[in-house]
Amino acid sequence: MNKEEQSRRGEDVIAGRNAVTEALRSGRPIDSLYVARGAHTGSIGALIAKAKKQGIPVKEADAKKLDYLCGNAVHQGVVALAAAHTYASLDDLFALAQERGEPPFFIVADELEDPHNLGAILRTAECAGAHGVIIPKRRSVGLTYAVGKASAGAVEYVPVVRVTNIASTLEELKQRGVWTYAADMDGQNWCSVDYKGPTALVIGSEGFGVSRLVKESCDFVISLPMKGKINSLNASVACGVICYEVARQRSGIVTK
Repeated sequence: MNKEEQSRRGEDVIAGRNAVTEALRSGRPIDSLYVARGAHTGSIGALIAKAKKQGIPVKEADAKKLDYLCGNAVHQGVVALAAAHTYASLDDLFALAQERGEPPFFIVADELEDPHNLGAILRTAECAGAHGVIIPKRRSVGLTYAVGKASAGAVEYVPVVRVTNIASTLEELKQRGVWTYAADMDGQNWCSVDYKGPTALVIGSEGFGVSRLVKESCDFVISLPMKGKINSLNASVACGVICYEVARQRSGIVTK
């Protein structure tokens, strides 16, 4: 654990059964709960049940991993990572769009695992005028300290919603009048689409792109031109390019 991680240990790492119990009881935003591998009974079992009831991902880890997470503090087989910011709801995102008098513009991150990518997307979302970011609860980085730092403060201004299932959330967005666009291979030109209406832009994971089920749930697939030998862009870079096309259209900027 480096000095920076040590200095923030008390801010976002909660170690020990009593400390984690109180954090869960108080309603403090928890990003994930780590428990000793195979420990599912007694007080740890009760913590696991409480965490799951609150929608907090529970992960098993060996003693070495737990020691690392809390800087070798006494953890009693339980370590919680507190979120850098409170999560929002879908209604919060729609309310923000309505407050600004704008059509909804959401970014959906499908299983991003790199905190720097999610942080960069939050920063772009803030600068491009998006009303919020949607991420899945599992197989995705949450609002960790690293994400908050990479966002350059945007985590304080961009609502983030964490949902159980991205595909079903896209269906709900569509029912609420939002058009959904998956950024992936073999789609139509990214700047040939009209984004001035309610829009949800789906960005895929670093290694696999947009998952098949999520892609099939979208109304459109859009693509950026690839001229070099590498066939994909960094997730946050692709998001930035498309977000600013959305911003350009909504600002009424006409290219010559």
